[in-house]
Amino acid sequence: MREQGIVDVSTAEVEPRGGGEQGSRLVPALTIVSHPMAERVGERLLLSALARDKQAHLSRNDPTFMRPDGALGTHLADPFLSRKPLLFAPGAEGRIRVDPGENQQVSLGGEPLREPWELSSEEVAAGVTLELAGRVVLVLHLTDPTEGGALDALSMVGTSVGLQGVRRHIERVADLNVPVLVRGETGSGKELIARAIHQRGLRRDKAFVSVNLGAIPKELAASELFGALKGAFTGAVRDQQGFFQAAHGGTLFLDEVGEAPPEVQVMLLRVLETGEIYPVGERTPVKVDVRLVAATDAHLEEQIQEGRFKAPLLHRLSGYAIRVPPLRERREDIGLLFHHFAREELEAIGEASRLSPKDAYAEPWLPAALASRLVRFAWPGNIRQLRNVARQLVIGNRGQPRLSLDAQLEQELATPNSPRVGRPATASAAPTARATSRRRPSGITEPELLAALRENGWDFQAAADRLGIHRTSIYDLIERSPSLRTAGDLSVEEITRCHHECRGDLDAMVRRLEVSKKALGRRIKELGLGAGGD
Repeated sequence: MREQGIVDVSTAEVEPRGGGEQGSRLVPALTIVSHPMAERVGERLLLSALARDKQAHLSRNDPTFMRPDGALGTHLADPFLSRKPLLFAPGAEGRIRVDPGENQQVSLGGEPLREPWELSSEEVAAGVTLELAGRVVLVLHLTDPTEGGALDALSMVGTSVGLQGVRRHIERVADLNVPVLVRGETGSGKELIARAIHQRGLRRDKAFVSVNLGAIPKELAASELFGALKGAFTGAVRDQQGFFQAAHGGTLFLDEVGEAPPEVQVMLLRVLETGEIYPVGERTPVKVDVRLVAATDAHLEEQIQEGRFKAPLLHRLSGYAIRVPPLRERREDIGLLFHHFAREELEAIGEASRLSPKDAYAEPWLPAALASRLVRFAWPGNIRQLRNVARQLVIGNRGQPRLSLDAQLEQELATPNSPRVGRPATASAAPTARATSRRRPSGITEPELLAALRENGWDFQAAADRLGIHRTSIYDLIERSPSLRTAGDLSVEEITRCHHECRGDLDAMVRRLEVSKKALGRRIKELGLGAGGD
């Protein structure tokens, strides 16, 4: 379990919205997220003509959609769709013009489309829904035409660029013994990735032990992980085996590793360095052979700067790092995931036939407007939330001809009204505000970083958004910049003096000390100087 070289995992590979090296290979595509014949969900049409500055078209009878695994599909074929084509034309800087022509049964981003409309490259990258005749829902997005394979490879459902990148990283690292750190939002499927690493690795026939550190009381964490001798503490009436010993020879998955107490962090660092553990109350080390996969949804770099997580432990855990894209970055997968979860629930209640109606003229079981709404939703709870919504919809509409939202789901899926995507294609070509494209942190200079931090009042998230990088990259850049520092670098005397001179005004202190406002607020509270924070 000795430390391996830290691998620089290219964000261009694991971030589908980031452009970069892989961005040059991405082409526009249409993926079916809802169709009266549910088996069509996941089929896609590459709009390769747009990459060659030519028009592409779509109608009921042409062109043919393909399955990502290479199997030939067919045209959309629904009898209610128009034979008159919907046109797509390339625009400057990656924009796409969508022209309904004489086809008046089209909605774009949930709004009726009655005139040519232009989408920005950022909107296409994020994924835009198209509803056709109130029966078929597609998502216009970017994809890598060279990617293919099963829709559920490695037990992960989806074909998005981000998910394909995760699969590649699993294949690359699975048969090695390096520790892996899986980073992603809550509910994004981190344990599924850990299990895939185990199943593809050399330890697949050994134990896979999953531990959620956030669910273990802090005072019991050491004994639960490393074991304890009889009498080591009150209540230890017998020798206790820890999770490391239970996983000997296999894989130990530590979820929410950012919740590890300080003393446990020290013990984790030791076992990563030496392959030895000390059960609580034991003075003789015990050898263990464990492949460690850890996961977190926390900003560990921020915790390091605040003194709540040890930097050496992060470096040891990150023998290889994999970022899991949130569901909102893989909208083209939402249809597949929803139908996957819905099918499981329908089979459980004996109604699986609802997904394959025999009558081509029947109303879709999943109404197009609802499917489009699911795709456009932000999914803060990610895949876990989508699974729960699918279960609630299926059970709540048991025996009904089609799905509909009850009051509870209506409230859960409610989102603030947002401006319509795109702009009329006939509008002025004057520049419009656009989201910053994703960039490589290594390409950002220290003056550029400093300017972004000052411009945004040392709000790290705002500065990261301004620069087009992840918030965690801000900490890496500051650490590499000799003239910049963090709130953790400030002495008590400097904070106290500045607090007095600025009369406790946190914003004024931030401007003078030039550190994170949130982190400085925490240090002020810790020192008892005043409320601080925001």
